[in-house]
Amino acid sequence: MAGSGGLGGGAGDGQGAGAGQGAALRAPRASLALVALVLGVYCLCALPGRCPPAARAPAPAPAPTEPPRPVRLPRAPSLPVASGPGRRRFPQALIVGVKKGGTRALLEFLRLHPDIRALGSEPHFFDRCYERGLGWYRSLMPRTLDGQITMEKTPSYFVTREVPRRIHSMSPDTKLIVVVRNPVTRAISDYAQTLSKTPGLPSFRALAFRHGLGPVDTAWSAVRIGLYAQHLGNWLHYFPLSRFLFVSGERLVSDPAGEVGRVQDFLGLKRVVTDKHFYFNTTKGFPCLKKAPESSRPRCLGKSKGRPHPRVPKAVVQRLQDFYRPFNLKFYQMTGQDFGWD
Repeated sequence: MAGSGGLGGGAGDGQGAGAGQGAALRAPRASLALVALVLGVYCLCALPGRCPPAARAPAPAPAPTEPPRPVRLPRAPSLPVASGPGRRRFPQALIVGVKKGGTRALLEFLRLHPDIRALGSEPHFFDRCYERGLGWYRSLMPRTLDGQITMEKTPSYFVTREVPRRIHSMSPDTKLIVVVRNPVTRAISDYAQTLSKTPGLPSFRALAFRHGLGPVDTAWSAVRIGLYAQHLGNWLHYFPLSRFLFVSGERLVSDPAGEVGRVQDFLGLKRVVTDKHFYFNTTKGFPCLKKAPESSRPRCLGKSKGRPHPRVPKAVVQRLQDFYRPFNLKFYQMTGQDFGWD
């Protein structure tokens, strides 16, 4: 035990002596290490941007960067790119409205004219795809020769607030065609189209009025589109009335050659499309195009055109007629045309 204690004590004494000597030896080493560290940091700071010799060799040429991928934007229509002789131009004339007014029929009738080249699909450039730029828009257009007119139609243009300014920025000389129809009949036709795609939709009456037969619900697009005077007022901030032609949807059915003749006059074209091109299809209740020489059958619009309307109570129709009457009268005054809806 005493020996253990002695050994323990001796060990303690030895550690004390060694610690003193070790501290004396470590002090200069620590000082040298500290000096070396300070010098190293100084060198790094004093020579900014300098590279080690190996880095001075010519660096390999950078790999070619990939071109930026185009940004995919929503709701961009899939449209064929036109090819052939001529060149693509911005449209000189646009059918800007209105939905369920007869815009598709008018476009198809006009495409018979050899001096009209029209985009078949609706590009929705000025209301939905404007971010894609005018270059993209022009690339969609059919190629035209000198003297030919480029056209497109998108019925929602007429009711979209930003569109007149955007079209004016493209060209203040653009000719604008608006096909209008009795707003009550147009609203019912609009509802019929939606109902065909969405079975189980509430009744026309439930959507057109608040609280039964309460106030007309102008928030419903089928009703709001028919406020033609309000929409036209927005356009007249940018275009004079002389840039517009208003086509009657009713006369486009009863006298298609007459209305198409007015459009050809407005566009400064010879009246090539005449009554010899049309016949009345009693099944569809709509005019169709007679068989062209190179075609095997007459041309009628698709099944979605001329579909039967749902039955709407007379009281509902009368209430809507009363609602639209002051708007219609103002529209007649603005355009100088009485469309006979009242």
